[in-house]
Amino acid sequence: MLNRRTFITTSTATIGLAAFGGLSANAATETFEIMRTTAEWKALLTPARFAVLRKAKTERPFTNSLKGESSDLLTENRVGTFHCAGCDLPVYRSETKYESGTGWPSFWDVIEGNVRFKADNTLFSKRTEEHCRRCGGHLGHVFDDGPAPTGKRHCINGLAMTFKAA
Repeated sequence: MLNRRTFITTSTATIGLAAFGGLSANAATETFEIMRTTAEWKALLTPARFAVLRKAKTERPFTNSLKGESSDLLTENRVGTFHCAGCDLPVYRSETKYESGTGWPSFWDVIEGNVRFKADNTLFSKRTEEHCRRCGGHLGHVFDDGPAPTGKRHCINGLAMTFKAA
């Protein structure tokens, strides 16, 4: 039976999970060109990539590691294209990558039309989340402290991407 105490406890737990990344808003509320069940994503992705792309977790800075997996994309400097690790959609060009000193691969611009943005008010701050427009995979966040010409810093999880040399 639902009483006031049960309602308050359930509501508080749900809000807490959402605020700390326990619920994936993208997968639950938006429609994408590529839609898969949680089981299908888990079968397709490694545990770390699933955590980043589907649960909006963040890898550790400078090591780009999570759950025993790591990415070398922080130090990737070849000419080529960075793709969503969930669906292989190109999302960033190497010529827009720069060293931000933050410990995550950073870019000053996206490939137009391939990344969506939405408000992210978790962890008691206002940020802008970036995710793949085709599969909804969480890529990272964009901030207004980047270099010219855009002034943007797209701070992206290396595990959220793959790289294809030109």
